[in-house]
Amino acid sequence: MPLFVGIDVSSKNLDACLMDGMGETLATQTVTNNLPGASELRDAILQHAEADDTIQIAMEATSVYSWHPAMFFHEDPELKQRRTKVFTLNPKLVRNFKKAYAEMDKTDPKDAWVIADRLRFGRLPKSVIQSEQYLALQRLTRMRYHLIQSLTREQQVFLNHLFFKFSAFNLEVDTPVFGHAITEFLLEAYSLDEIAQMPLEDLAMYLQTKGHGRFSDPEDLAASIQKAARSSYRLSKCVEDSIDLVLGSSIEIIRHLKRQIKDLDKAIARVLDGIPNTLQTIPGIGPVSCAGILAEIGDIERFDDQAAIAKFAGLFWPRHQSGDFEADDKMLARTGNRYLRYYLVEAANLVRRHEPEYRAFYQKKYREVHKHSHKRALVLTARKLVRLIDALLRNDQIYEPKKKVTR
Repeated sequence: MPLFVGIDVSSKNLDACLMDGMGETLATQTVTNNLPGASELRDAILQHAEADDTIQIAMEATSVYSWHPAMFFHEDPELKQRRTKVFTLNPKLVRNFKKAYAEMDKTDPKDAWVIADRLRFGRLPKSVIQSEQYLALQRLTRMRYHLIQSLTREQQVFLNHLFFKFSAFNLEVDTPVFGHAITEFLLEAYSLDEIAQMPLEDLAMYLQTKGHGRFSDPEDLAASIQKAARSSYRLSKCVEDSIDLVLGSSIEIIRHLKRQIKDLDKAIARVLDGIPNTLQTIPGIGPVSCAGILAEIGDIERFDDQAAIAKFAGLFWPRHQSGDFEADDKMLARTGNRYLRYYLVEAANLVRRHEPEYRAFYQKKYREVHKHSHKRALVLTARKLVRLIDALLRNDQIYEPKKKVTR
């Protein structure tokens, strides 16, 4: 008989419900969410498990609070001898299951009971418990994801404030705003009138020096900046000084985030060196994309096939059918591992630039629709890439591009 253990995790406590295969509650217990508490709960689980019982333990993925107990039960030697399976469930999965018990109270012991009952019903996704090597890589790649999101938000904040001071900049200047030369120039906090009246040769020389000679036509760039200065709305001195201070602070945050991302990239490359893989043989996939994918997939044997990986990443489109009606327009699933989905889509964007087969596939999907063409084509390319990634990892083989058939 199986023994099902549902655990509701909070920062302070672990509320557990032990249930048999018939749905009968064998015991409930509340322990502290720390090492002694988890050890006490383990002893209770082993005490209620018969010699031939299989043990399954599940808890919701509750931010950082569920990580330590999940790893404890997964790595515990006594539980390992009993071939215990540990699952961390998506809270949405448990929440939707609980709707079947409409009159049930919302308490921690009841939540533990629901988790145990959901575990008893089966058909669960693969457990996401991974080895320490993958977990170490996962901490780095998820932090990088967080920094990238923060960088994107901060750049948008900068652009919003830049419009206040330099409203015509994006209309007239055809060069990246966040290049070193442009940001250095904006940090000088010149007024628009000072920029408009500055000798063109001096501004061109400044840009060429700060840009380390990368501009092909610095005088044309300088002229476009001056034109933007003359065309922009004017601010009062008080408001302009405030905007200059905000722009300077925002630039410093952006530069700091970029330095942190570079440091993380180096750390990711070092950890990745200790994990043998063949993903980097795919043209366009570098250490960061490879690490982000491997950190979330972990051991490929956790998944039955490539479709299971795609579903885990949320790269699937649920079917909508009723009677004779079959929906043609299907929405991408809003579930799954967002980190894996992010790195798969980023990898697909790189691969389609280097590999003709994926470039042709992307272009084909891009031409099929007129709305959200790029996003749709990129996600579909990522779904195609999942098949290749699964084959390379499962067979431990290097990538070989398809050869063109000549007639």
